[in-house]
Amino acid sequence: MGSEVAVDEAFIQAPEHRPKPTVTEAEGIPTIDLSRDEEEVVREIGSACKQWGFFQVINHGVPAEVRRRIDAADRAFFALPLEEKRKVRRDETKVLGYYDTEHTKNVRDWKEVFDFTLADPTFVPANPGSADHGEEVSTWTNQWPENPPELREACEEYGKEVLKLSQKLMELIALSLGLPANRFSRFFKDQTSFIRLNHYPPCPIPHLALGVGRHKDAGILTVLAQDEVGGLEVKRKTDGEWIRVKPTPDAFIINVGDIIQVWSNERYESVEHRVMVNSEKERFSIPFFFMPAHYTMVKPLEELTNEQNPAKYRAYNWGKFFTTRKASNFRKLDVENIQIHHFRVSE
Repeated sequence: MGSEVAVDEAFIQAPEHRPKPTVTEAEGIPTIDLSRDEEEVVREIGSACKQWGFFQVINHGVPAEVRRRIDAADRAFFALPLEEKRKVRRDETKVLGYYDTEHTKNVRDWKEVFDFTLADPTFVPANPGSADHGEEVSTWTNQWPENPPELREACEEYGKEVLKLSQKLMELIALSLGLPANRFSRFFKDQTSFIRLNHYPPCPIPHLALGVGRHKDAGILTVLAQDEVGGLEVKRKTDGEWIRVKPTPDAFIINVGDIIQVWSNERYESVEHRVMVNSEKERFSIPFFFMPAHYTMVKPLEELTNEQNPAKYRAYNWGKFFTTRKASNFRKLDVENIQIHHFRVSE
């Protein structure tokens, strides 16, 4: 990204886009030690999912060397000249690869990214407007840059480890909901999960920009590695205040996605979060977005609904939902981007 910034004047004048001050980091999200007694861990995860929608995990089993290698390769890639990075730039046809916001007229999202999927190729509906099981599919294929040469291996190795962690977390979440540990395992086949390498350069006007605006994650769950600079903020459910997540060395930050909100029939909720930029330091982060197969029909689980607690959502096809959301990266939509509230049953 360049040093000169073209700022959208309307954005500057809109006070609703200006981030609220954060409250103390000391009141941040729970930290859970996964090496402790399983019953205790399940209880803590259930409480964190219900009260926060976010938690951090330590002693998670992902080797420190794997994390070190992807961190080094990540920094080496984003240090390359812009023209080199743009050789693997994503577009409407090649939806994976590099993207930067330098060409935009505002600084709403101050970052550059590199996306890759765990399954290569990843299968998605060929026609998202009528996605269904058995529908013709198309494929998304990763674009790997020539430099740095170690990037691909580091990314693929990291992906395997964070997938194992995600599957373990889903077992613990299932147990916390009173379900069998393997209740969600069938959804992991043919997954559409992807990993994003984020780079947030120092921003000269941090009071006017966000690294990522307020949003919720659409998938199952997100596993985030962030560096010591930090910047992630979570909207606290109890009072709507924004809480800065203080970086914890070697920890991963976990958040419940929209799919878990639907599966659990809102026992657990996906929570809004955002990323603040820094005027002096660059920031790196690596989110893993855990997502099911494109043919998955997402709906409240039968075990968690009854006459007293009926299903709060109609079933929706994940492939249609995901590819429609992905298309908004490349063209402006005439309507609001698809959200789970569009499938909520009126009370």
